[in-house]
Amino acid sequence: MELREKKRFKTRSEAGTLAMGERVAEMLLPAPKMFVLRGDLGAGKTTLVKGIAAALGAAEAEDVTSPTFTLVHEYAGRKVRLFHLDLYRLETERELMTLGLEEMAAEPDALVLVEWGEKFPSIVERADGEIVIEEAGGDERMFYVRVKV
Repeated sequence: MELREKKRFKTRSEAGTLAMGERVAEMLLPAPKMFVLRGDLGAGKTTLVKGIAAALGAAEAEDVTSPTFTLVHEYAGRKVRLFHLDLYRLETERELMTLGLEEMAAEPDALVLVEWGEKFPSIVERADGEIVIEEAGGDERMFYVRVKV
């Protein structure tokens, strides 16, 4: 399947990225979805998830942290159950299988956001799209929301 760019955003600060989470959340709902979050270390992937979680009523932005060491954080929102995964430390498909990703994605109200999912072909194939974050100098970031067609 091909990816098609659905929307492009630019932010100039961390606060802008948090605020943009609301717009992105609206784009990802109402259908349950799995999205890969792509970007270098420090690009703003977790900051974006903070904004999405807050917009969905799943968690206050300050309560959302990177799941780098726990691998998965789950937040129950008004309309959706948000799963935030960070696969940076995983190396094999076998390790990935132990997370229960199939079960998460199968929940009827699930939104699964996967940092470093591009490391695993099985995730890329299963994902409904991706959000690419690129640093644009200083605190500026470019966000590209792409969906499968």
